[in-house]
Amino acid sequence: MLAPYCERESSEPIVEDLGIQGVQWWKEILPEIVIEKGTLVIAPTRDIIELKQFSVRTNNHKTIEGSEIARLEPDLAERFNCALFYENEAHIDPRKALIVLKETLIKNGACFVDIGVPEKNFDIIIDATGIARLGKDKNIRGVRGEMLLIRSTDVQISRPIRLLHPRIPLYIVPRENNIFMVGATMIESDFSGAISARSMMEFLNAAYTLHPAFAEAEIIESGVGVRPCYPNNLPCVNRHGNHIFINGFYRHGFLLSPEMAKQAVKLALE
Repeated sequence: MLAPYCERESSEPIVEDLGIQGVQWWKEILPEIVIEKGTLVIAPTRDIIELKQFSVRTNNHKTIEGSEIARLEPDLAERFNCALFYENEAHIDPRKALIVLKETLIKNGACFVDIGVPEKNFDIIIDATGIARLGKDKNIRGVRGEMLLIRSTDVQISRPIRLLHPRIPLYIVPRENNIFMVGATMIESDFSGAISARSMMEFLNAAYTLHPAFAEAEIIESGVGVRPCYPNNLPCVNRHGNHIFINGFYRHGFLLSPEMAKQAVKLALE
């Protein structure tokens, strides 16, 4: 998700500031993959205090009620009385984004190789290997993230929906072909094994809370990844000799990578 305003709720102000620039970069460079429909943040009636707190901690949103929720997302009509709408946010399909990025780079002269290349052949080496630096960079830690992909033809949602909960806020993001991504946990662990039963139940409960028709959805994939993080949960670009390291994106990889890449290029050209 390209959600700099929502991410401000639990992040430093710089995430919002750089994230706004990141969204603009995606819109300018790869507009064909950016879906600009904003983000809807909701909460069940019992957790409405969470919505109020989220509102206080974030910017550039408006509070909407039942009729406006129904206009934006007809399938959620009469299910939620209040929501926050972040009109200037967007989302992309990460898998599609990586494919299009690679194609664009190749068209512009980049060469991709899958074999080892002697480092002495290069003036500058940019290391963006993420969690593979665990143990090599003593400041890197792993944060486990899990997600589900489900398919349903009974529910139509056009934008990311964040469902607030005191213990584990979750989100549901529409993709093509009636597929929805449900995610994502943030567990302080570098264990990369299969999704846990607890997380699976949390995801399915969230989907069902959003709309009961998700009870009949197909579970088509579960995924687990380990996010590389620094102590402040902010990415960092630094240089040691002819090596430039970009790492520590936490949960902000697609949002902040454009600005971090610009910093890396600046270091490389110095």
